[in-house]
Amino acid sequence: MRALVALLVTLAGFGLAALYAPEGAYLWIKSLHILAVISWMAGLLYLPRLFINHVGLASGSTESKMLAGMEQRLLRIIMTPAMVLTWVAGLWLAWEGFQFHGAWLHAKIACVILMTGAHIFFAQAVSRFARDDNRYSSRFWRIANEVPALLMIAIVILVVVKPF
Repeated sequence: MRALVALLVTLAGFGLAALYAPEGAYLWIKSLHILAVISWMAGLLYLPRLFINHVGLASGSTESKMLAGMEQRLLRIIMTPAMVLTWVAGLWLAWEGFQFHGAWLHAKIACVILMTGAHIFFAQAVSRFARDDNRYSSRFWRIANEVPALLMIAIVILVVVKPF
């Protein structure tokens, strides 16, 4: 509930700022987008690290339950709201700033779709870990941890360099 209130207050603040200075709305929404991306990426990079630690624990142990709770809170309170804000603000920026034109923008959106796929896969893993039903090894989660990082690198290059 606190996370929802914080999210609504943040959105209201950005909304008021955009209404107060409509000529600067693009920059306010861009700021919101960057903050949301940072929060989402922090979760996407941290959650698999929790999985790596969780793999070796005994089912039903105190430590396993503690990590399952941490994973669920990270996903529910930080990652999913940040992902939603990233998409909403990002689509608004893509329309307002570029009218969805540019091959680099289409490639970026494709990478964000893949990032969303990783988010969904990790969310399913959170549910499995909560049921002590993990299917993957520590090595798998170490490799999976690199996927969001590689997508992030591609996205940053596409946004900054606009290679095509």
